[in-house]
Amino acid sequence: MTNPEPSDVSPYDALLLVSFGGPEGPDDVVPFLENVTRGRGIPRERLEEVGEHYFLFGGRSPINDQNRALLTAIRADLDAHGIDLPVYWGNRNWDPYLTDTLAQMAADGVGRAACFLTSAYSSWSSCRQYRENLFDAVDALPDGAGAPRLDKLRHYFNHPGFVAPVVESTLEALAGLPDGARVVFVTHSIPLSMNDASGPPDAGGGAYVAQHRDLAQVVVDAVAEQTGVRVEHDLVFCSRSGAPHIPWLEPDVNDHLEELAGAGCPGVALVPIGFVSDHMEVVYDLDTEAKATAERLGLPFRRVATPGTDPRFVAMIRDLLLERAAAERAGGGEVARAVVGELGPGWDRCAVGCCANPRDDKPTLTGVGE
Repeated sequence: MTNPEPSDVSPYDALLLVSFGGPEGPDDVVPFLENVTRGRGIPRERLEEVGEHYFLFGGRSPINDQNRALLTAIRADLDAHGIDLPVYWGNRNWDPYLTDTLAQMAADGVGRAACFLTSAYSSWSSCRQYRENLFDAVDALPDGAGAPRLDKLRHYFNHPGFVAPVVESTLEALAGLPDGARVVFVTHSIPLSMNDASGPPDAGGGAYVAQHRDLAQVVVDAVAEQTGVRVEHDLVFCSRSGAPHIPWLEPDVNDHLEELAGAGCPGVALVPIGFVSDHMEVVYDLDTEAKATAERLGLPFRRVATPGTDPRFVAMIRDLLLERAAAERAGGGEVARAVVGELGPGWDRCAVGCCANPRDDKPTLTGVGE
């Protein structure tokens, strides 16, 4: 087994931070939501209704500022470890758009880049859709523009650099709650059919939920090891946005808080394990709606911090980069991979048909044979 060299990132000559994007002001909100929902036939009236969530925060999503902070932290971490590598940033749904970023990378002469996605799990919306967007961004470049070859870094929900900040923040939240408080892990809901299709097609599906449950178990095991107390825990969901007749993952976080309060639960530590930083789903769905639900119920409530720019999370990105670089230099041979839990490290290249698109079989990048 090969261990990554401390600073050898060859064959890569750039790192690309790939994220969702978000509006920067009130005039951006509806156009941004139109980008997100394009092709789904959602009426403008519904978009304006959803946009009210953003207007509560001045019409500005926190995600772009968080990505700017993460970009700065990544560059500082690479520099501190002797890695001279340009780091770019491109979004799916708002400026800086992936198309513009890929054009800049091509103009700068980037030949091959590793891509870090701000989404840790397997599903169409959290992985494959990004791969479709990468294809579209490269395809939009003029012929002969010299688009760089792109490799997506593996899923990292079970990398110690993602897990450790979550464990630490969960312990801090529990310390401020009554004895017997429950740990409620929350992530973005997706349609049941999307979860069923998540992961490699020969693995039976359900990777999205399985990965969250694996991480949840790792966290509660770590809490038990450090406190001697094995807390009860659940996995719940937020941000359901589909048509009412289409089944999505449940229970909703607010419904679950109602049930816990009715059962006499003494308190809740709410852990947003589906999010790497405080996205709109965190600051609105959890810090606003779920908090209001808990306060109405008289249920003691603490929201656990997301990794954000925690140095361990930032160092994880460097580790994933070095790991993948070593694997590429080894011709796909085994390399050391940091991982916790039962599921093992994720794959470097997505299989054909992995996390199938629920509406259309669109071309992708960063998969097997691509």
